[in-house]
Amino acid sequence: MGDDVQTLPYGSWPSPIDAALAAAHDGHPEWVGFVGDEAWWTEPRPTEGGRRTLVRRRADGSEEPVLPAPWNVRSRVIEYGGQPWAGTMDAGGRPLVVFVNFADQRLYRFEADGDPRPLTPVSPVGGGLRWADPVLRLDLGEVWCVLEEFTGDGPTDVRRVLAAVPLDGSAAQDRDAVRELTDARHRFVTEPRISPDGRHVAWLGWDHPRMPWDGTELVLASVADDGALREPRTVAGGPEESIAQVDWARDGALLYASDRTGWWNLYRDGEPVCPREEEFGGPLWKLGMRWFAPLESGLIAVVHGRGATALGVLDPETGEVVDAAGPWTEFASTLAVHGERVVAVGASPRSAHEVVELDTRTGRARVIGAGHDDSVDPAYYPEPQIRTFTGPDGREIHAHVYPPHHPGCVAPGDELPPYVVWAHGGPTSRAPLVLDLSIAYFTSRGIGVAEVNYGGSTGHGREYRNRLREQWGVVDVEDCAAVALALADEGTADRDRLAIRGGSAGGWTAAASLTATDVYACGTIVYPILDLAGWGEGETHDFESQYLETLVGPLAEVPARYAERSPTEHADRITAPFLLLQGLDDVICPPAQCERFLARMEGRRVPHAYIAFEGEGHGFRRAETMIRALEAELSLYAQVFVLNPPGIPTLELSK
Repeated sequence: MGDDVQTLPYGSWPSPIDAALAAAHDGHPEWVGFVGDEAWWTEPRPTEGGRRTLVRRRADGSEEPVLPAPWNVRSRVIEYGGQPWAGTMDAGGRPLVVFVNFADQRLYRFEADGDPRPLTPVSPVGGGLRWADPVLRLDLGEVWCVLEEFTGDGPTDVRRVLAAVPLDGSAAQDRDAVRELTDARHRFVTEPRISPDGRHVAWLGWDHPRMPWDGTELVLASVADDGALREPRTVAGGPEESIAQVDWARDGALLYASDRTGWWNLYRDGEPVCPREEEFGGPLWKLGMRWFAPLESGLIAVVHGRGATALGVLDPETGEVVDAAGPWTEFASTLAVHGERVVAVGASPRSAHEVVELDTRTGRARVIGAGHDDSVDPAYYPEPQIRTFTGPDGREIHAHVYPPHHPGCVAPGDELPPYVVWAHGGPTSRAPLVLDLSIAYFTSRGIGVAEVNYGGSTGHGREYRNRLREQWGVVDVEDCAAVALALADEGTADRDRLAIRGGSAGGWTAAASLTATDVYACGTIVYPILDLAGWGEGETHDFESQYLETLVGPLAEVPARYAERSPTEHADRITAPFLLLQGLDDVICPPAQCERFLARMEGRRVPHAYIAFEGEGHGFRRAETMIRALEAELSLYAQVFVLNPPGIPTLELSK
């Protein structure tokens, strides 16, 4: 750009990517499906209180939101939710949809010519009645789904079964009108997958203390003429075998993704169809996640990869996979098929998540919904580097490095940039390589970002994710520090201007890093876990209530380990300034964790700020929340790193 390039210090570059723009583009389409020939999906609305709406794509290519505010299509089953809707065409050729409304968690029936009508009752007990993964059975006049029912006021006073809800609304005020299909033999269950002939049903189940990526069972039952399930039996899986998804081929073969070899691969009636050292499944954080979908032709649409994911079509006869051509380098774990059409959600480092359709007959892939629109000049987007670093004991650490980037600015030649290490949540998850305007918010101002897929992350096989077993607060902390120091040692980052940030499990890693290392000059801690003993003794929800048994170790056997690793127990070790952000409605990482931590910090004279947001739970969804959070984070770095970002409100730090 010649003479137009300015020389300005890192952190002071003017950027068109403000916090409001980043917030408006937060979230992505999810839960794709077909209603007749039409593709439907859910989309976030950050500026409408963070609700999610249902969107349809009509035959003429137009998109139309189906449900106006305040309807919020989102399930709270296992708190992270699951598939919240299902649809079909009725006898008159009109859409018939059932969906879960977030506010009351009731299941509703919706037809285009009327208002939604409730199908399920409200329970006054504990967290009430919740529903997920609906499957329409018009032949029986029912919708089959997962029922989560609280039996008391405690977060673990809960049971889960498969249930059938009448479509005529007769259960709207009558819990007894809901027909339970299974007993509570498993603590957790996934949606019923019905065989093409309607004679069998398959689902997944697992129990504490396992998480679904540790071990699940594939259960198969026959369906009687009256719709009752008979003779349920386990046909695959176990305590050390994770089956991530189950479905049926069009010819009645049972398909599932199992990690019995150390990688989630596909199996057909128990036989591998494409044995590879890559993943055809993933961690089941939400019920109804899909990595494969069988086509009428016998081929299988798959989301697969190692460290990143592609959309492909698998021939189970040959094991060959042909990937869809296009700019997308990452696909989410949601798929739907109709005939030979496949609908998925794809993204790349240059484009946010959008709804993609693949025609398997022609091989053509195209965007059909939520299309990415460059809200600013793409020249301001970050330019990531895929890196592998060496950590303690020579272990590999995978990361995405986003150097500072601005088309019109450079820094003085003798200055090294500040960097923020991002620790993802989960921790059994990973950071996808996609366009994120929250990252661009920093890189376009001259602050580098390094996303670390530390040991324990998914996408690299079971051995890699098992590195975190009983090592949470050790391996994740070490790996993040190793990446930060490597960037400094190679001259990429300023050793004196390193920060760490993360949310949820990443918030834990950020806080633990500030107590266990002196690598970082400051940190941003977002809706974190801070007190392991409290979290493991009933402060969190049922789904993760025994997660620490594998991440840290059995509490009854190693209580000292829980105390030794908890930031709350070692607040006296923190000397670096920090920002703590928390949703007051968070039932997964409750505010009590932050409050105890801050009480321990009292009188220590460490600069810090605590911002609690009313109406926010685990994961911020409201635009105004995200704006304040991003601006506060940038202000923290500006004060600690001595930066001068224009137009950013100053965060008041207390001591």
